[in-house]
Amino acid sequence: MIPSGNRTGRCHKMPGKNGEPVKQPLKPKKFPERKCIGCGERKKKTDLIRIVRSPEGEISLDFTGRKPGRGAYLCHSVACFRAARKAHRIEQNLTPGASVPDAVYDTLEEELKKNDA
Repeated sequence: MIPSGNRTGRCHKMPGKNGEPVKQPLKPKKFPERKCIGCGERKKKTDLIRIVRSPEGEISLDFTGRKPGRGAYLCHSVACFRAARKAHRIEQNLTPGASVPDAVYDTLEEELKKNDA
């Protein structure tokens, strides 16, 4: 006899009472997580803002998470941004061995404040 469907000839669901198939519980959906460089908490990727260094070397905020380049993630709070700036974590994650100009930090902080409100 040729098995129908799968190679073992067994049903994916094991039979329960009266030969009826038993439904398996659904697995919870997994979401990608990232770590905030300001506070260190792991959160869903959609709950964080991405700071991107483009291939040309320009640093900007990426609210969609789709821009090309190397990224670091921050919470939506200005406090996390200030903590990351104070500890030079943005420089460590985006441009190892180089420094980020203060004008870029000021622009990023203004954009965070504007989008936080």
